Amino acid sequence: MKIIEGVTMKIFDSHTHLNDDHLYSQADRYAEHAKSLGVVKLANVGSNQVLNDRSLALSAKYNDMYSIIGWHPEDSIHFHDEQKQLLIEQLQSPKVIAVGEIGLDYYQTTSPRSIQKRVFKDQIDIAKQLHLPISVHNREAFEDTYEILKEMDIHDIGGVMHSFNGDPEWLKKFLDLGMSVSYSGVASFKKTHDVHDAVRNTPFDRMLVETDAPYLAPEPLRGKQNEPAYTLYTVEAIARLCDVNPDVIAAHTYSNALRLFGIEDNEKN
Repeated sequence: MKIIEGVTMKIFDSHTHLNDDHLYSQADRYAEHAKSLGVVKLANVGSNQVLNDRSLALSAKYNDMYSIIGWHPEDSIHFHDEQKQLLIEQLQSPKVIAVGEIGLDYYQTTSPRSIQKRVFKDQIDIAKQLHLPISVHNREAFEDTYEILKEMDIHDIGGVMHSFNGDPEWLKKFLDLGMSVSYSGVASFKKTHDVHDAVRNTPFDRMLVETDAPYLAPEPLRGKQNEPAYTLYTVEAIARLCDVNPDVIAAHTYSNALRLFGIEDNEKN
């Protein structure tokens, strides 16, 4: 684990994709590297049937990996009754901790917005039936994402806005709905000033961290392939923005992830 000023940091990468083609075949190596930098737990997030199946396989193999499964808005055009029934069954697997990533993506997608909205609502309804939190993808769709979450009244299950990239105004809106927010490597980028402001305004008890690997590698590795180990650099970037020690951010985001996802901490210091 990462040691800073005598404090052992435990980090939870709340949203990663070791189930992705770029990482899946070397999951062992990436898991070991993650632990060497203090990333002791992680959630592999699905987006379609193949990636959901891989996520479940990884969480069955590794003690400290968990599954978040669902249908991404870009894949929502393929979400039919058969996939819906399979998802409901798989969501009841022992190490599934949330439904995701679900939501809306209005950036160069082939899935019509009407289908995205319907599938988003369907999966929120499933999450509510199974009493699971949700992991929400929102790309260039703030207004509609907010309105659907508000309409569906997700207070009872809660969830997380994955890789949050909004300003403090949007931050407050989603927090008021009962959502937490997770910051990725975007928080470390030099010119993402709105995100920096949002970080500074996020209560520590509502903050998570993630990599979204293999995407969005944080500084100083921006532009390279991301991996769970690099959650450490996002923790350090957030700590600089909040003017606190990294172990403070690590401790809060770790305990927040455990609480949100209903995980019992079995990590020994």
